[in-house]
Amino acid sequence: MKPCLSNSGDTARCEPASKAVQLVVFALDELRCALHLATVERALRMVEITRLPKAPEMVHGVIDFHGEIIPVLDVRKRFQLPGKEPGISDQLIVARTAKRMVALVADAVADVIALPAEARIEPGAILSGMEYCSGVVRLDHDMIFIHDLDAFLSLEEEQALEAALEENS
Repeated sequence: MKPCLSNSGDTARCEPASKAVQLVVFALDELRCALHLATVERALRMVEITRLPKAPEMVHGVIDFHGEIIPVLDVRKRFQLPGKEPGISDQLIVARTAKRMVALVADAVADVIALPAEARIEPGAILSGMEYCSGVVRLDHDMIFIHDLDAFLSLEEEQALEAALEENS
């Protein structure tokens, strides 16, 4: 079954597949990643990121999103990609975790896709130690890593972030 692609982000035109998985696909260099559409609030152009003292190194800083201060996470560090300061051409993906809103820095937000649930491969079937991924899908000749935002930060990073946010509020 071919995926349903939508350049506008509008999935209403898509034929609903049984148990379809809808994903927001984004790029980090040549790596393609995704978040479940249901967790994504919006993608936006880069805004100024304010450094957050004492935050874990996985956190670039914070942004003000409609009056709410939310942390900006560094996905590149999690995938051990070369570091890169967020630039004006980058985008932010604002998404919900079980605990809070977060933003991820992406080189580009590519598309919204819908795939049958059976297209998802368990990450452990590819490589062990990928607890921050909920699955992997193949699309064309690319592998897309689906992030599990609730597992993105370790317990220690989560606690350090919480303390930094409280101290700086």
